Amino acid sequence: MLNYVMESAHVSGGWLALAAVGVAVLAYFLGCFNGAVVVSRYILRDDVRNHGSGNAGLTNFYRTFGGPLTLVVILSDAVKAVVAVLFAMWIAHSISPELVTLSKYWAGLFCLLGHMFPITFQFRGGKGILSGGAIALMIDWRVALVVWGGFLILALATRYVSLGSCWAGLSFPFVTWYVYQNVLITVLSVVIGGLILWKHRGNIVRLANGTESKFTRHKKQEAEPEAVEEAEPEAQEGEMPHPAGEPEADEKSVQEEQPADTAEETPDQDGETSTHEENFEEETVQTQENDALEGVEEAVAEEETSTDQETSEEEKRKSQEEQA
Repeated sequence: MLNYVMESAHVSGGWLALAAVGVAVLAYFLGCFNGAVVVSRYILRDDVRNHGSGNAGLTNFYRTFGGPLTLVVILSDAVKAVVAVLFAMWIAHSISPELVTLSKYWAGLFCLLGHMFPITFQFRGGKGILSGGAIALMIDWRVALVVWGGFLILALATRYVSLGSCWAGLSFPFVTWYVYQNVLITVLSVVIGGLILWKHRGNIVRLANGTESKFTRHKKQEAEPEAVEEAEPEAQEGEMPHPAGEPEADEKSVQEEQPADTAEETPDQDGETSTHEENFEEETVQTQENDALEGVEEAVAEEETSTDQETSEEEKRKSQEEQA
């Protein structure tokens, strides 16, 4: 097979191997530029692989974030595949026009490897559908028609994107053999299709069990009521207003019923509270002392009144005795 390639290319094996390695390295590192990871980590500051299915692909990015940045992900994943294939075609055409088709599959394979297993992102990449679709368009319109046609029909009819993706990976080797009938090219197409199916192995299991998620439009998540309640106390200054007519003593019981995370006080508020309690205790003690003094004064006044009455009775009794 390799002899056939070298004979058809009319070049030495060393130059052909050097060209193949160069194309493979460039295509791989182009594939490592994962649009979903780059946009989510460095623009949105929230890695898409921490959400949803954990996949660094277009579908999970759209479900998680949505918005116009989805177009950036689409363009980045498609453009890198186009650039990798174009570079391979340029190198192959400079060597021999007969190697152009083979170079497309060769570059496409390593671009998908970079997308699925990027060395720049801990080998956690996407599943290669968008980049693979762009590669199919670059290879041949007949290949793209079968791959994309079946994908769109199944995805739109069932709303299972993974089902259309499995069709793309499964049909790719068959349509390649039908169009080219070349053993080496077909082997590369089998590897590409097998990688796509292997990356979707979890989806295949969920499809068989009936638990696979259908594609839905992204909906902006609203703030949860608990988050709103937690944000309100932080935005207010000072103490919470109390309804008129309620005693200040109820303030502690109300604060004790609030969650711990919403009832945290600053050191200044602690100082104000302790000062308020000390003043309240002093006022209470002073009030008790005043009440005690008033009680003593009333007792003294009663004793003086009783003494005056006794004195007046004695004077009356003496006056009656003198008259007698």
